Amino acid sequence: MFLTTQLLLPFMGSPLQLSIFHGTVKLIMSIMTRLRCITLDVTGTLIAYKGELGDYYCMAAKSVGLPCPDYKRMHEGFKLAYTNMAKQHPCFGFAEKMPNIIWWKTCVRDSFIKAGYDYDEETFEKVFKRIYSTFGSAAPYSVFSDAQPFLRWARKRGLTVGLVSNAEYRYQDVILPALGLNQGLEWDFGVFSGLEGVEKPDPKIYKIALARAGDIAPEETLHIGDSMRKDYVPAKSVGMHALLLDRFKTPDAESWRESGATVLPDLVAAQEWLTSEQST
Repeated sequence: MFLTTQLLLPFMGSPLQLSIFHGTVKLIMSIMTRLRCITLDVTGTLIAYKGELGDYYCMAAKSVGLPCPDYKRMHEGFKLAYTNMAKQHPCFGFAEKMPNIIWWKTCVRDSFIKAGYDYDEETFEKVFKRIYSTFGSAAPYSVFSDAQPFLRWARKRGLTVGLVSNAEYRYQDVILPALGLNQGLEWDFGVFSGLEGVEKPDPKIYKIALARAGDIAPEETLHIGDSMRKDYVPAKSVGMHALLLDRFKTPDAESWRESGATVLPDLVAAQEWLTSEQST
């Protein structure tokens, strides 16, 4: 005779299973019974960009009577400009106390120049204001449908929920609340590179997260992200549990699995995995 039943732990609401085989009771616990904290990446894990970069640069240009910049050239120009700014002034200019708007103005201007568009100062100011305000709002982002339910589910079960992101202050103060992901409802604390002066993949950002969670031990913490280099490897290096989401079916996912990483398609699957016997 074999029977498996599921109960709820009264202190966390976490599932455990009792397997009864020929009168012998075996206790099987999911990883949830050992966790006190979950941290998550933001872009690619909880939210995504809508459309293409060129859509927003085109709208900004048209708002001042200019033709749309070429999408491909604009995308390549932005990649080069952003990479250069991140190297020269990491963490959005944190160490130099560079104002956020100046960091982005320099980046956007260089993006246009690298794409072959060198506007006069007055024209550029108008275009930049439109771009800066757009990317400081909810407009260019969408929330994955499973994000809010997962965050609320985790907090309801007594877990501390934190966000760890290479992002500037507007994510915390403006963008996430505008998208319906609010501190105190969906998440408890945030660690954003532009506010900390440390960015992923530096393991220090995960140590900051553990401290901010209340000095929770790394072995009692799970990090969920979408990058092997920025999320999985550094989180594991400080002793945290980690798993990766493959929302967009990236070709790299198979190599992630081969390296031993747990890779799941979305947060619905992550919730199922967390409460399953297989997650131990």
